[in-house]
Amino acid sequence: MPTPEPLTLYTADRVRIDAGHFRGPDGLCFVLAHGFTCSWRQPALRRIAGVLNRFGGVVGLDFRGHGASGGRSTVGDREVFDLEAAVGAARRRGYGRIVVTGFSMGGAIAVRHAALHGGVDAVVSVSAPARWYYRGTVPMRRVHWAVERRSGRLAVRLARGTRIAPRGWDPVPEAPHELAGRIAPVPLLVVHGDADAFFPLEHAHQLYGAAREPRELWVEPSFGHAEVAATPDLITRIARWAVDARPGPVTAEPAH
Repeated sequence: MPTPEPLTLYTADRVRIDAGHFRGPDGLCFVLAHGFTCSWRQPALRRIAGVLNRFGGVVGLDFRGHGASGGRSTVGDREVFDLEAAVGAARRRGYGRIVVTGFSMGGAIAVRHAALHGGVDAVVSVSAPARWYYRGTVPMRRVHWAVERRSGRLAVRLARGTRIAPRGWDPVPEAPHELAGRIAPVPLLVVHGDADAFFPLEHAHQLYGAAREPRELWVEPSFGHAEVAATPDLITRIARWAVDARPGPVTAEPAH
């Protein structure tokens, strides 16, 4: 895999973001959005970037509070500004189409960013939560301990280098399923495994059900959670979907 172009980006709220750019054909760029406590520099993300790079350019970033980026993680809230900075960097490098591809927390951020900021051409959400505060699995109860307790935040900082904002959300940001309907006519692909230990399939169905066309739902047999479980075959299929994805017709949003 080629050596990436190092990028230092700054968000609208003045947070420094560490990123890297793998050059590809000018037509398509994947912006790669990692999950909680991960980094674009980690082997699993680099493997994914390597597969995607066969189909287009790749911009990987560390969300705030992660890796070499500044700031503190807000676990899916203000990270939309981080993603906006990465999308802008891809546009400045001449790519005509931007596909944001997010995993777990990154998938939730991808949905929220597309709905709130726009400016992308397709969205892929892999293993993402549809709603906040889910505690129905043991791994998610551990995540909440890590985020909500001082001792948990210290443990995650020491073990993973992830710095979490201590004050929590005020106000609580819109959940992914509350915003998914705003993404259209940009295509949305929701990918989820039936062996996901963090979020059961109901999250994928809720997210897909809240979206409008064009949308697709892939339920992957025996697929676990996010980056670590993603196989080269799955990433190749996602990349091919992105190559072919095109906006649907513009329709009025249903009245509520």
